Amino acid sequence: MDLDTARQELEEFIPHVKKIADGSIKKMAGRDLMRFKEFKKQGIAVKFGRFTQKENKQIQKNIEEFLSLTGIDNAEKLLFTSRYPEDKDTIHRLKTEHHFCEKISEGIPRPWRLIYYRARKMFDPNNYKGRYTKEEKEKLKKYQALHGNDWKKISELMSRSNLSVAMKFSEIKSAINYGPWTKEETQKLMNAVKEVMRRRLKTENPNSLSSLEESNTDPWIEREKLYQQLPWTEIETKVGSRYWRQCKQKWNSILTSKLTKGQQLYGGTSGLQAKINLIKRLYETKAEDASEVNWDELSNAFGDVPRAYVQAKFYRLKVSSVPLWKRKTFSEIIDYLYEKKLPELEETL
Repeated sequence: MDLDTARQELEEFIPHVKKIADGSIKKMAGRDLMRFKEFKKQGIAVKFGRFTQKENKQIQKNIEEFLSLTGIDNAEKLLFTSRYPEDKDTIHRLKTEHHFCEKISEGIPRPWRLIYYRARKMFDPNNYKGRYTKEEKEKLKKYQALHGNDWKKISELMSRSNLSVAMKFSEIKSAINYGPWTKEETQKLMNAVKEVMRRRLKTENPNSLSSLEESNTDPWIEREKLYQQLPWTEIETKVGSRYWRQCKQKWNSILTSKLTKGQQLYGGTSGLQAKINLIKRLYETKAEDASEVNWDELSNAFGDVPRAYVQAKFYRLKVSSVPLWKRKTFSEIIDYLYEKKLPELEETL
C-alpha cells in the first residue's frame, strides 16, 4: 500500500492523521489498519486518552500469554530487551516468530504504539522506586549536564524509567513553588501563553495578529484552540517558579473559568442544546466508568473547548439533576440523565 492510500484509509479511524510523520504512517498501515477495520466490523471505535482498568487487565493478559508461549523469563526481558544484551538476539527472534505486535494488541482498539508504551510503563520495575533521595537528585542534575536530555541514557544510569527522570528533572531544575499561585506567577503564565500564541498566529495567519495585539484585557483567551498542544517546557522556563505540569493545569483552570464566565456555550437555547448533546454523546459511549470516556474527543464536539470545561459542565448537570447521585455508578447516572433529564430538556428547547 502506498503512503497516500495508507494515510487516507487511516484517516477514517484517526482524525489527526495528517499531522503524523510518514514513517509512523507506514508502521501504522502494517500494524494497525487491519485491526482497526476488524474493530469497525464489531462496532468498536478506535480509542485514545487514558487507559481503562479493563484495558490494563487485557494488556497484562496479553503479556502473560506471550511469555508463556515463548518461554521468555519475564516481562522486563520482553519489553526492555536492551537491558539483557546476552539474550537480545534470542528474544528478537521469538518476538518475530510469534508475532509480538499482533499478540500484545489483541482485544484493545488503540494504535499499537500506544499499547506498547502503556505495557512498558506497567511492567517497568524502575517505575516504582518511590521518592528520589537527595543523592539521586544530585546525580540526576550531574547526568543531565553531561548527557543533555538523553533520558534513555540517563534512565539506564539512574535505574529509573525514562519518564520518571525526565519529569523529575523538569521539577527540580528551578526553584519550584508548590503553594497557591500568586498574582505575579499567574500573570507570568498568561504572558508566556500569549507570547507563544502571538508567534503561532504570526506564522499561521499574519492578519489575525492585529486582534491579539489590540487586546488590552483577556478576550483572546477565548480563542478555541489556545489550550491545545502548547510548548509547556518553554512556558515553564518563562514562568520560572513552576514546572510544566503545574503550568498546564493552571492554564486549563484559567481557560475553563474564562469560558464558564463567558457563558459562550451554555446560555439560552444554545445552552439547552449543548446539554442535550452532552447527554446523548455520553450515553452513546456506553462507558461504565468516567475513565473510559474520551473527554478530549467529547470536548471537540462543543467547539474545541478544554476537557475540564466539559467535565465541569457534566458535574453540574449530574449534581443538579440526578437524585442521590453519589450512591449511583457512572453508568447509572448517564442512564438517568438519558431517560429522565433528556426528554425534559428537549421539551423545554
